[in-house]
Amino acid sequence: MPDVTRTRFGLVLLLYAAGLGAAAQYGKASVLFPALRELYPEAGATLGFVVSGIGLLGIVFGLAAGLVVARLGFRRLLIGALLFGAAMSAFQATLPALPLMIASRVAEGLSHLVIVVAAPTLIAQVSAPRHAVFTLTLWSTFFGVSFALLAWLGQPFAARHGAGALILGHGIFMAAVAAALGFALPRQRDVPDGPRLSPAAIARQHLTIYRSPFIAAPAAGWLFYTLGYVSLVTILPDYVDPAARSMVTGAMPFAGMVVSMTLGVLLVTRFGAVPVTVAGFVVAVPLALAFGLSVGSATLAITLIAALGLVQGSSFAAVPELNSSAEARAEANGGLAQAGNLGNTLGTPLLLAATAGFGLAGLTVFAMLCFGAGAAVHLWLAARRRRVQ
Repeated sequence: MPDVTRTRFGLVLLLYAAGLGAAAQYGKASVLFPALRELYPEAGATLGFVVSGIGLLGIVFGLAAGLVVARLGFRRLLIGALLFGAAMSAFQATLPALPLMIASRVAEGLSHLVIVVAAPTLIAQVSAPRHAVFTLTLWSTFFGVSFALLAWLGQPFAARHGAGALILGHGIFMAAVAAALGFALPRQRDVPDGPRLSPAAIARQHLTIYRSPFIAAPAAGWLFYTLGYVSLVTILPDYVDPAARSMVTGAMPFAGMVVSMTLGVLLVTRFGAVPVTVAGFVVAVPLALAFGLSVGSATLAITLIAALGLVQGSSFAAVPELNSSAEARAEANGGLAQAGNLGNTLGTPLLLAATAGFGLAGLTVFAMLCFGAGAAVHLWLAARRRRVQ
């Protein structure tokens, strides 16, 4: 698609809806986890793969997805991924035996991976330069908004109609978004020239991309963001007053979204994406320490996740800011997907291990290390960019 002078906001919203569906591929299992324990009472620790299984393909193939999507066409792969995700949800709604449920979750990861690579790349392409920060910051909220909606609306719906009904509803939503995008997205008549996508070529491209301080920078910070964000949103409410837990669970992702869409947009527009990302990480470190010292303040819990809203939007805005071509942006979004899946998969088990051994102190140190490392890696890559410019 050529550069545009007018933003297609309707199409941006449809692509954002695809992101909500992709985030719900994680979220539907998270909010249904208590019900899944009852449905599969003999599963034990294996049940965790129903949640984390969706990230396994992303860890291995995240960056390859960026290369493949850029090479084979954003439109056809995005619509195909949505339809495949809908089919997986329809199957899961039957609540099959645990091995089949886990296998379907791993397969569903392919759908998730393509969506989170193709959709933000397309959003950047259909946004005028003056609106790109806003539209990509909007995209960055898809995880938090989806989790909040599932917590506030999905859990009561599942309690009334059953886990299968919620999963089937997700499938219907994915199919509807696919149909709408089939009409809204222009057909891609050609694809970029490039080398054959052999395993050896993809391996070499991994090295090239991760050596680039431009393409790799958003993913490098995103790894430490996702290590902390999903794990904290999941476990941190256990350390606040029980009377406030329900409120904190829904308010944390909402607070991050509000900060990302307001203060985040203003700061990125004025100072650039990477400085705002670093600032979000730096502010989160003392807030994590303050939460630990407060012995579980609900206000500080929400404020900590709100500060991470600065990292949310600016990380996605950094992709077009640091990379000018659609191919480089797709590669950077593939890196984001790979790093995000790795962080989402490892973060909760690591934080559970830290809290099992050290309680609230373990949570505090884990959060401070994640966010301090996120700031440090961005500063290091910024220094590398200055040397090559």
